[in-house]
Amino acid sequence: MRHPGLKLRMAVVGAILFAFYAVVAAVAYAMGVPLVLVLLGSVALVGVQYKIGKWSALRSVGAEEMPEDGRWGDVHRRVEALADDMGIEKPRLMVADMGVPNAFAVGRKGAATVVVSNELARTLNDDELEGVLAHELAHVKNRDVVTMVIGQGIASIVGIAAQWLVLLSGDNDIADFFLSMLVGTAVQFVVMLFVLAISRYREYVADADAKRYIGSGEPLARALEKIQRGNEAPSASGSATRQRGRRGRGQRSRGGQSSGVNEQVGALCIFDDDDRSLVTKLVATHPPVEKRIARLRE
Repeated sequence: MRHPGLKLRMAVVGAILFAFYAVVAAVAYAMGVPLVLVLLGSVALVGVQYKIGKWSALRSVGAEEMPEDGRWGDVHRRVEALADDMGIEKPRLMVADMGVPNAFAVGRKGAATVVVSNELARTLNDDELEGVLAHELAHVKNRDVVTMVIGQGIASIVGIAAQWLVLLSGDNDIADFFLSMLVGTAVQFVVMLFVLAISRYREYVADADAKRYIGSGEPLARALEKIQRGNEAPSASGSATRQRGRRGRGQRSRGGQSSGVNEQVGALCIFDDDDRSLVTKLVATHPPVEKRIARLRE
């Protein structure tokens, strides 16, 4: 059995998320909402989140079609070979100016898109770039993006339901409104903690799959080291510049290049902010890069 640890974690977290959803559905049904409407509304919400999320992720970094000439032609050929080995369709390939070396995948198997930053292509050699591409294709193969969307959708549904329960049980005054917002946000945050825990483990799985398909973990390990240095480089110019960069993630700089990636896209990227305070450890979408590199080199 491949990735038994992931399957076990998915079973546990899936049961927890289903329990949250079942409680919401039962409460809604008890309040007179038809069960069919609850199910259709849930599917519609997740579907809208999936479509809008994919579109906004590509738009936020200004992604454009990847040319098929020059070095990009070699990228196309490598991705096609990897996709064949993994038994998936070749994804759509795009490039973007993100301001930092990074890459991410969006969409489902059979309709996926992989975005590579120009900064990444300039930073890595061909083998290292192949390691990153294999990691992103592993996410597509393992349906990681769709799984995350479903988890986020359940968290949103539970949060919205909690808001309505507070409103309906109160006097519908301004105090109840603010209380409902607070309760809904808190409940959604708790549900998302389970989703994010799986997200971190899925990064290890994608790394392991990339190592398997390219035959070695060393190219991806070197790529992660370079990506980490590339993402830390802006801090060398001073804390003020770093703060501006964090506030302006996903925005365009005067030179036309993106000053970074926003938090939505950061969750999809091969590397996210590696700040490891207690709070960020709980809400991080990626495990510590040092641990990923160590596993790749085992």
